[in-house]
Amino acid sequence: MQNPSNPVYRIPQPLAQVLGRLPRYPGSRLFVAGLNLVLARHLHPDTLHMLEGRSLRIQVADAQVCFDYTWRDRAFRAARHGDAAPDLTLRADAVDFYHLLQRTEDPDTLFFSRRLVIEGDTELGLMVKNTLDAIDMAVFHPKVVLRDVLKGLRPGAKPDAEWGYRA
Repeated sequence: MQNPSNPVYRIPQPLAQVLGRLPRYPGSRLFVAGLNLVLARHLHPDTLHMLEGRSLRIQVADAQVCFDYTWRDRAFRAARHGDAAPDLTLRADAVDFYHLLQRTEDPDTLFFSRRLVIEGDTELGLMVKNTLDAIDMAVFHPKVVLRDVLKGLRPGAKPDAEWGYRA
């Protein structure tokens, strides 16, 4: 039974049908641009080594969208997995991903309540989950993100192939 003080939100079906028809690759390029800009610099080198060349997918189930990507050559890169199963897929509704990022829901709770589905390489999935749990959420504060964006736009910073920035 739904708790009236905590309503369940889902992407409306008509919107999901439109989103589901969009091609994956442009959305994946935007997604990895955000990962490179906000997240990549905060990941431990051992984590990045384990991600090297692995195919990953974030699937927002209620929005019917997927973001396919990989870590290669020191940056997240959009990928075209096609029909091949990626090494790791994380699937949840948009609101559950939001709660994960806000840390208002524990990933284990979402997993055991079947609101977060992890498919593929179990070891890789645990490593990704533990890495995200260990990140200081202050790096996602709008002021910090804006500071990082402005650093990327400073003279001498060049956009890389996936819209991230490097000095």
